[in-house]
Amino acid sequence: MTQPMVEWIISPGLTDYDTALAAMEARVADIVAGTAPELIWLLEHPPLYTSGTSAKVEDLIDPHRFPVHEARRGGQYTYHGPGQRVVYVMLDVGARGRDVRAFVRQLEDWVIAVLDEFNVKGKLRNGRVGVWVTRDDKPLTPTGDPPEEKIAAIGVRLRKWVSFHGISINVEPDLEHFSGIVPCGITQHGVTSLVDLGLPVTMNDVDVALRRRFDNIFSE
Repeated sequence: MTQPMVEWIISPGLTDYDTALAAMEARVADIVAGTAPELIWLLEHPPLYTSGTSAKVEDLIDPHRFPVHEARRGGQYTYHGPGQRVVYVMLDVGARGRDVRAFVRQLEDWVIAVLDEFNVKGKLRNGRVGVWVTRDDKPLTPTGDPPEEKIAAIGVRLRKWVSFHGISINVEPDLEHFSGIVPCGITQHGVTSLVDLGLPVTMNDVDVALRRRFDNIFSE
C-alpha cells in the first residue's frame, strides 16, 4: 500500500509552547479535512513543564520554576527545553492501520532506531513509558543492577484518527531542569541525554537520523 506524502518542517530557535499547540490543532484539523498532508515538525521549546492527562499534582515539585502547560496528551509531567529535540507527529493513523498500540510501538521503534545510529541501545521497560538506556558507567543500584536512565519521552493524542504531540529526545538539555518534576511519575530512575552519555551529537545529527529512519519504520 502506498503511504501518504509526509511534510517535514524544522523550526529554528525556540518555539513558544502555546503557539505550537495552536499550530498543531490547526494542522490536525486540516489533515482530517483532507486539505493538508501529514506533518513531522521538529522544534525546540524554551524551558517549561507540561502535564499529561495522568499527571499527579504531587509530581510537580517546583511549580514556580518554569511555566506549566496542560498538554492534553497521554502521560504525566515532562520537561521541554533547549537542547531537546521535540518531534510533533501529525499522522493519519486511520489510513495507517487504525491500530493505536501498533502506532505507539512504531514511535518507540523509531526512537530506538535513531539512537542506534549513535551506537546507543535504547530499551523499553514494562510499566515505564519512553525509551531507556542502561548506564554501565555508573555504580550499581541497591538491587545490584546497573542504573537505567530515560533518554526519550513519548506522549500522543488522537483526534479523528490523526495523531498529535509525539516524542522528545534528549540531545543536550540542562538535565538539572528535570528536578522540578517527577518525570513521567517515575522516582527511582534518572534522566540522561546523548551528550551526557559522552557522545558529541548535534541537533542536526539527530534530525538527519530521524529522517533516515522514518521510512524504515512507518512505510513497512
